[in-house]
Amino acid sequence: MQVSLDGFNSTGPNDEQKWVTWAWDEIKQYVLELADSADTEIIGRKLAVDYIPYWLDTLTRQNDPMYELSKIKGRQQKVVFTKTLEQSEWENTILAKGNLVKEVNKLKNENGKDIIVYGGSSFVSALVKENLIDEFHLFVNPVVLGKGVSIFNRLNNWQKLKLRKSITCDSGIVIQHYDLIE
Repeated sequence: MQVSLDGFNSTGPNDEQKWVTWAWDEIKQYVLELADSADTEIIGRKLAVDYIPYWLDTLTRQNDPMYELSKIKGRQQKVVFTKTLEQSEWENTILAKGNLVKEVNKLKNENGKDIIVYGGSSFVSALVKENLIDEFHLFVNPVVLGKGVSIFNRLNNWQKLKLRKSITCDSGIVIQHYDLIE
């Protein structure tokens, strides 16, 4: 998740991130390895509508800087959490329409690799609120927004994290990998 130094991951209801320091060359290997560690990606409905078609389109363009990542995403099973969609229009995608906690825990109990989530903000916030995220990979950008949307805005109780890794990039981005401590 891309975040500002003051902890915001977007500046509006459409997850605007014009402030993100784009340093793909610096973070690429980390992102590719992280994505490849998962065989399932969970997504909220609001993000899925544009997100899945974007990655499917990127998969058709071998010269696109995001092509390698799109190949990984193309292999992953996508689970879209929705109350409104009746069917998926995307291959390798299923709809989860039940209780968020039960659905995620069911996925966690399946065999396979890790599960990954990239956003959107409200969906990730719901996962954080329910203690459903075991690891956080935060790409802290060298910018202070002063206001915005945080994935931690719905917490009822604090969550203790343990820093597993921190990587400082030349662009000023600091990649922080935390584990949730229960």
